[in-house]
Amino acid sequence: MSKRIAGRPSSGEPPRQQHLRRDGHSIAFTVAGAGAATAVVVLHGGPGSGSQPGMLALFDLTTTRVVMVDQRGAGNSSPRGGLRTNRTDRLVGDLEAIRRALGITRWSVVGGSWGAALALAYAGRHPASVRGVVLRGLFLTSHHEIRRLFVTSRRRAPRAWRRLSAAAGCASPGALLAGCARRLQPGAAYARQREVALAWRAYEDALLASFRPGRAGRSRPPRADAPKVVRTLIAKYRIQAHYLMHDCWLGERRLLALARAAEQAGVPIHAVHGLRDPVCPVRNVERLARAAPSARIARVPGGHVASCPALKRGLLRAIQAMLASAAHENGGSQPD
Repeated sequence: MSKRIAGRPSSGEPPRQQHLRRDGHSIAFTVAGAGAATAVVVLHGGPGSGSQPGMLALFDLTTTRVVMVDQRGAGNSSPRGGLRTNRTDRLVGDLEAIRRALGITRWSVVGGSWGAALALAYAGRHPASVRGVVLRGLFLTSHHEIRRLFVTSRRRAPRAWRRLSAAAGCASPGALLAGCARRLQPGAAYARQREVALAWRAYEDALLASFRPGRAGRSRPPRADAPKVVRTLIAKYRIQAHYLMHDCWLGERRLLALARAAEQAGVPIHAVHGLRDPVCPVRNVERLARAAPSARIARVPGGHVASCPALKRGLLRAIQAMLASAAHENGGSQPD
């Protein structure tokens, strides 16, 4: 079953949303662009954030078929915020199931932040399905990065951190993530879930703004969010807490081993990372380069989010290089 989604890209077929049922989840994915063109799957971050339609602007939809997947419990997938059978190996299986359902032989993978980690996990486990990978703001799913987010980085946004700590009912920095996860569990009081979700967003906003001079520690003022927006935020941060509590069922060593396996199987890897990324340290791409020496690494003067101009330019160059490589591999013909 499919339906058109709002908004029409500048070229190519209008995007259509489809669903695939697996393990009690209805996984939503949007397909846009030329039906017989080179295929690319786009993986969102979070975990739990959901796909962003603006990502379509990175592609020429007359020559590229783009698939944007809402991972389990995120975006338009349902049950929203569902944690049952929601872990990384199931997400990897979902991508393979969607690829087969669409009749795609091989596709390229583009992922940002957590989506970059998922892209490497998928490519490492199914290299025969992958033509190339582009990573933005690589998250290595390490305990160090998670601690950095909830403990070390509180100095960048002290007021927003204190608000999140109060919402989670937790005064100990080391126990903050567990406190958030507990209060976001299904069945917990809605008022507490709402308070944690809004405070987490404010802390996240303050951290993302902290790489820009003169804006460290600032966050958006509280706003009156519609109930639908609040429910979306609760689902997002419930899933994110669930994954981070388990190091995303990966961890740095395992993820880099998967990156190495993908490279050794001949999958080209491109990575773009902001030199002032306040969430994922730039040394992550140095670790990637040691594990996968042929990876093409670009460090740019920017932060973490894809809308950062320097990151966007770097991402465009990396995508073009990946697609050119895929076309060359097929002698200039369209592979799918």
